[in-house]
Amino acid sequence: MTIPEQFNSLIAPLIALQHLLDRFDERGVIIGGIATGFLGKPRFTVDLDAMFLASFKDIPRILDLARADGIEPRIEKVEDFAGKSRVLLLRHVASGANIDISLGILPFEEEVVDRSVVHKAGAISIRLPTSEDLIVMKAIAHRPKDLEDIRTIVENNPNLDLSRIEYWVKSFAEVLEMPDLWKQIEKILKT
Repeated sequence: MTIPEQFNSLIAPLIALQHLLDRFDERGVIIGGIATGFLGKPRFTVDLDAMFLASFKDIPRILDLARADGIEPRIEKVEDFAGKSRVLLLRHVASGANIDISLGILPFEEEVVDRSVVHKAGAISIRLPTSEDLIVMKAIAHRPKDLEDIRTIVENNPNLDLSRIEYWVKSFAEVLEMPDLWKQIEKILKT
């Protein structure tokens, strides 16, 4: 696979983020627009997103490892913010690219990491969730661009495990009190 042209400005920060993930014992995945570009259709994105299986006590270690890869906090009191939001707001210093690392702890997130696959594009290798798991994450986020991302992932992956997607979307829909979520996602899966 070749790297989509839209990602050229993100190559250096993506390499740094994947290196950080590798040094964090591969306990995470690259998500967001980059994952959609690999598993669906490339689209414009200006930042990088990842999910690491990490607790609050792991934050100092992640920050230390990140600094070695040229990744620094982009806000003051980044640890306090991450403690409340479960998101580390970082920046790749050389490129200025923003990096958001979500701290995952849920059983679904553990499965996402266990099931993840390394994808290669040129000289870059990145750890991504499966197409099914990315669809579930996009369904939960539920923004218009996420729903469009789901459509492109479905178009490029004809052999999806629909029962896995249904199980997790319905599970999250119940917890999030979004009773129509599965119906919306099911429509996209059937198109």
